[in-house]
Amino acid sequence: MHWLVLIISGVFEAVWATALGKSEGFSRLGPSIIFAVTVIISMGGLAFAMRELPTGTAYAVWVGIGASGAVAYSMMTGAEAASIAKIVCIIAIVAGVVGLKLAS
Repeated sequence: MHWLVLIISGVFEAVWATALGKSEGFSRLGPSIIFAVTVIISMGGLAFAMRELPTGTAYAVWVGIGASGAVAYSMMTGAEAASIAKIVCIIAIVAGVVGLKLAS
């Protein structure tokens, strides 16, 4: 259960990071509201997961999912240029996250 919540929280981290960028310094209402709601959900899920999972592992997985998701979303929408090197690096991050899960 804690791993599932952590993974979902990592996805919400990608959402709030993307919304933060689109809020243009909190000057746009819609993205600012999305940021506020999803950052609370994401942090709450991380806090819940840390009840049972080691802090370092939980945080690394949460950040890895969030960072990978934010970059993948940016590349898919054309906001950021895609390249083979970036895709390989995202795969490496995901592999590290999976490795942390398997090592736990």
